[in-house]
Amino acid sequence: MLEKLKREFALIALGLSGGVLLLALLLSLVTNWSTQTSITQSLLRQSLQDGVAVSPKMGSKDREGSVGADSMLTITVDVSSGGVMLSRSDSPAAIDEDDLREVVQQAVASPDEQGFDFGRHIAWATKKTAYGMRIALCDTFSRDKAMSKQALSSASILIVSLVVLYGVSRKFAGWAIRPVAEAWDAQRRFISDASHELKTPLAVILANTQILQKSTSVSEEDRRWVTSTADEAGHMKGLVEDLLTLARADEAKAGSVGAAAPLVDVDLTGIVEEAALEFDPVAFERGCEIECDAVQGVCVRGDRAQLARVASTLLDNATKYAPKGTTVGVKLAREGKHAHLTVNNGGPAIEAEDVKHLFDRFYRTDKARSREETGGFGLGLAIAKSIVEAHGGKIWAESTDADGTTFHVVI
Repeated sequence: MLEKLKREFALIALGLSGGVLLLALLLSLVTNWSTQTSITQSLLRQSLQDGVAVSPKMGSKDREGSVGADSMLTITVDVSSGGVMLSRSDSPAAIDEDDLREVVQQAVASPDEQGFDFGRHIAWATKKTAYGMRIALCDTFSRDKAMSKQALSSASILIVSLVVLYGVSRKFAGWAIRPVAEAWDAQRRFISDASHELKTPLAVILANTQILQKSTSVSEEDRRWVTSTADEAGHMKGLVEDLLTLARADEAKAGSVGAAAPLVDVDLTGIVEEAALEFDPVAFERGCEIECDAVQGVCVRGDRAQLARVASTLLDNATKYAPKGTTVGVKLAREGKHAHLTVNNGGPAIEAEDVKHLFDRFYRTDKARSREETGGFGLGLAIAKSIVEAHGGKIWAESTDADGTTFHVVI
């Protein structure tokens, strides 16, 4: 939970800082592009105002080598009303002869007074004259190349900055949630210590009540109070054991030495079939039946006792809420390197808001139902989740009116 909180904190900080940085870089690019475009348009307008010096033939030059002011120089062309080139100015602008003719034809055919050929990196502007039209053309190859380099450089800066920002945000997130982490650790230790301390008095209470239940000196009228005390002490013992299980799971997540049992090869097929057989009479008493379809030979690395508890918890939950006369479906399949266990009951669909909290501790979908009715404290699914996650797996639930409620476990 704390790691997730730290990650979310870092991502929020990264999103805000990265958004500001991205906006600044985009603004810089747009500003630069606007400035360069304004300069180009100014050159084109100036060329249209000047006269045209007749040149016998414009020489061609390597555009890759044209830099600085030379590449921004323009060529002006006078065109007759019939589209015939009458004359052009002499200029060091590196525009190929064929490109020049193509762009001139575009300018003559276009209804606009200015435009840009992105493929040839040539900007143009036109002005009507008494004999036809004057066209000014500007080679923008170097400008466009510089803009591309700036965009690539900005993208690289953005990526590096985001990586650095994420690292810094993670550091600050760890510092910011330190009080939460300390409170969480204190709560975890309290639950673990309190559960351990409660085990001894509970054991004494249960032992004393057992003696009193067997004693002949206790009247039948008083015996019912002893029985009630024994029942409640038994329920409390179950709660303490569940809290201890969760405390150990939290210690395992925190990396405590000796918190987790060693993992070995476990026959998951046998575990599922044994759990289905164990709950078959329970399902019969509750008015439903269990149908088990388990692929043979499915093995995983894990703790057999803990995985058996997951299967038992899901079957207990399914048979508890399955309507009478329905079937609880249990399936175990092999999916690549993973084992996929599903337990389905055809009960009424669970609200989507409740499905998200099914694995929360002490959570109940039906707040009106008491512990006496359900027989638990709302910790079973939370414990199942902690066990599955400790095995590197995933557990989730789906609930629809058509299919009922299905729990999935993938390990």
